[in-house]
Amino acid sequence: MAKLSSGPTFPISISRHTYHHRVTACHVATPTTTTTIPFADLHPSLEVIGGARNRFLPALHSTLRHSYDPFPFIAWNPHVETIFASFFRSIPDVRLRRECLRTQDGGAVALDWVAGDQYQLPPDSPILILMPGLTGGSENSYPRHMLTKARSKGWRVVVFNSRGCGNSPVTTPQFYSASFVGDMREVVEHVSGIYPEANLYAAAWSLGANILVRYLGDESHACPLSGAVSLCNPFNLVYAFEEFTKGFNRVYDKALARSIRNIFKRHILLFEDIEGEYNIPLALNARQVRDFDEGLTRVSFGFKSLDEYYYKASCFHSIKHVQVPLLCIQAANDPISPARAIPREEIEANRNCLLIVTPKGGHLGWVAGAEAPLGGPWTDPVVMDFLEHLERGTHKTVESSNGPLTATSKNLHHAEV
Repeated sequence: MAKLSSGPTFPISISRHTYHHRVTACHVATPTTTTTIPFADLHPSLEVIGGARNRFLPALHSTLRHSYDPFPFIAWNPHVETIFASFFRSIPDVRLRRECLRTQDGGAVALDWVAGDQYQLPPDSPILILMPGLTGGSENSYPRHMLTKARSKGWRVVVFNSRGCGNSPVTTPQFYSASFVGDMREVVEHVSGIYPEANLYAAAWSLGANILVRYLGDESHACPLSGAVSLCNPFNLVYAFEEFTKGFNRVYDKALARSIRNIFKRHILLFEDIEGEYNIPLALNARQVRDFDEGLTRVSFGFKSLDEYYYKASCFHSIKHVQVPLLCIQAANDPISPARAIPREEIEANRNCLLIVTPKGGHLGWVAGAEAPLGGPWTDPVVMDFLEHLERGTHKTVESSNGPLTATSKNLHHAEV
C-alpha cells in the first residue's frame, strides 16, 4: 500500500546487473539490556506501549518527551496529508547501483545499493534493508529519505524492490503477495553472505511492513536480523480492505489498482498460457485491488478464497513469534492501515516489541518535525535512534562478554554454518 503515484523521479545509475543464487546461513541474535525511564516523561500526544518499553525507551526519550506537532494546514485531514506527502515531498537525488538477484523459483528481485558504498564503507558497517509498500520502489520519496538519513550516519543501505516494482524484472508468472516471505528470506541471506561481518537490520512500510513482520515471525529465534522497524503496517488485511471500500479511500484503491495493472500489462506474455483457476481478464482490467487479488494473487499462492488470503496473510498472527527487537510506528488517523487493526495486546505481550502511535500522520505521511513540510517524515530520526541504539548495544555486549565471543560483533549475530 504505497504512494498514489510514482511522482517526479531522479535518474538511477545502474552500473551492473548480476544474478546470484541463495546463500545459506544461520544467525543468532542476542537482546540488549537498558535502564528504565519514567513513563510520565512521555508526551501524552503519543501512545507508546509494548513489552519492550523498558528496553528501548531510553534511546527514544529525546523525541518522545516532546509533543507530536503536525505541520499546519497540511495535517488537518489524513487524506490531505497522505496526498501531499505522495505528490509534493522532495525526492533526494541519490545515485544507485542495481543488483538483480535470481530467486530459487526462477524469479528475480532488484536490490538498489548506494553507488560507491562498496568501496567507501568498511565491511562491518551496519546494513539497513528497506522494503517499500505495494507497487513502491527505490524511486519513491519515503525510502529515499530513509536511505539518506541512514547513509549520513555511516550505514550501508539497500532498497529491496519486489518483483515488478521499481522496474525490477519479472521472469516467472508470479508476482509477490502479502503472504509470501520467500523473497525476503533470500534477500537477507544474500546480503548477509556478501557482508558476513556486518549486523543486518530492516525497515519496511505498509504492505512491505506486513511481509517483514511475517518474515520475523516465521524465522522466530533463527532470524538473522538484529532488529527491524515496521511503519504504516496494515496488520489485519481484512480490516484494511474493508476500509478501502469506504468514502474517499476508494480513490486510493483505484490508484493502486491502476499501478498494479500497469505492472501486470508489461509482463502479460508470461501469463498467456497459464492454467488453473486464474482469471486473467479480471486481473488485467482490475478496478480495485481486490479484483487483481481475486484474478491472480490468491490463486498464485494457493488460497481458496480472497477472504482466506487476506486473513491468513495478515501479520498480526506473527507478532507473538517475533524474537528480535521490533519497533512499530503507526498513525492513529491512517486511512489505509486503520488503527483498529493494530494488535495492541500481542505487542504488549511480546518483550521484543515497541509500538508508537502518533495522533496524526495519514498513510506514509507524518508531515511533522524539523524537515516538514517537504523534507523527510517525522519517523526517520526515530527509526535511526532506535537502530543505532541496537547497534551500539551489540558492540557493548561483545566488549563485555567472556569466552570465544569476544572478537567482533559479527560473532554475536552471525554464526555461519
